[in-house]
Amino acid sequence: MVESNANRLVVAACTPITHEPVFKSVLEAMNVDSSYLEFVNIREHSSFVHRQDREGAQRVAEDLIRSGVARAAILEKIQIKEVDITKRALIIGGGVSGLVAAIDLAEQYFEVHVVEKSPTIGGKMAMLDRTFPTDDCSI
Repeated sequence: MVESNANRLVVAACTPITHEPVFKSVLEAMNVDSSYLEFVNIREHSSFVHRQDREGAQRVAEDLIRSGVARAAILEKIQIKEVDITKRALIIGGGVSGLVAAIDLAEQYFEVHVVEKSPTIGGKMAMLDRTFPTDDCSI
């Protein structure tokens, strides 16, 4: 990339979860900001979807790669800024999901506030007398 004056990298491969960190570290080793990496997932978005249609898979992959190149051309450096956080959370809704979220955050030492519009918590679960599959009491 340095010899060719290139300042972007487009990778067409499988899932970025597997390979993106490797390519980012290569860019950083070349003193190119990792913001300039565009990853095109042709495995899950083309090959797997069109297993029975090789020509269709090829067309989709080519479209995805063209789109990735077009996006790479307008990529901008991502500014990274570290900020202090306040370990405090407001949960809207005291249903099952809200209560689970509140417990999970509290276990991470967040100060948690739950706001519920009803006089009781539990949401729809509180309206059931038994739950599947154990037939336990829901409240």
